[in-house]
Amino acid sequence: MPRSRMPHELHVVSTENVTPHLTRVWFTGPGFDAIAARTETDAYVKLVFLADGFDYPQPLDLGVVQETLPPEAQPTLRTYTIQQVDDENRRFAIDFVVHGDEGIAGPWAASAQPGDRLPMMGPGGGYSPSADADFHFLVGDETALPAISAALQAMPSGARGVVYAETGDVADEVELPLPDGFEVHYVRRTGEDHSALRDAVVSAPWPDGAVHVFAHGEAELTMRGLRPYFRGERNVPAALASISGYWRHGRTEEAFRTWKRDLAEQDAKSA
Repeated sequence: MPRSRMPHELHVVSTENVTPHLTRVWFTGPGFDAIAARTETDAYVKLVFLADGFDYPQPLDLGVVQETLPPEAQPTLRTYTIQQVDDENRRFAIDFVVHGDEGIAGPWAASAQPGDRLPMMGPGGGYSPSADADFHFLVGDETALPAISAALQAMPSGARGVVYAETGDVADEVELPLPDGFEVHYVRRTGEDHSALRDAVVSAPWPDGAVHVFAHGEAELTMRGLRPYFRGERNVPAALASISGYWRHGRTEEAFRTWKRDLAEQDAKSA
């Protein structure tokens, strides 16, 4: 008997173009209460994209799909961070990076219309700004900006910090909800080279006291470029270091999961 995996069904409320390469989609549906209940500012969901031309069981059960349908009918899952939650109107937003017809989720978001349906698994999450930290250091590329925006809105009163955000073009910069005591530095990416962001981070003044770090985005940069700096050189304890890769150049999310698993095994062996 297959293990039941029943996704929530989302409905598109509206869409808006935030930047030339960023589309915001507002959703509602039965999954809203689960989204609103999360306290983490990096709350995320797995969106389920079904293959065309197959009859899926209704109600949709991904456990049944996995056990009974052929490989070509297996849905594609893509992980996205919640950009903001609108409790009054029972809706929430997800920002999609869109580069033409590249990928699955981006093109879907670019053509989404009110009323379109999309299954969702989750949510999950693991980070929220510590009220005990003396300083908050937030780093990320376009994929991390939703979580950074949510974190800034949830900062405790009197918090201080800095944001280093990477985009491919000045037109892709977004206006972040900076509290008093925070500043943002946008860094320009050239092609697949993230060295400018790492250079900016490691050359930034290091504050006194307990520093809470959030560094998410392209995995090679975050896990092999920034993690050794924050955890090794700056001795940020694990409890105050949320460092993770959301994606990696040239890999689908499925291949990226394998890369992350291999990296974790390598780390365990060298520990």
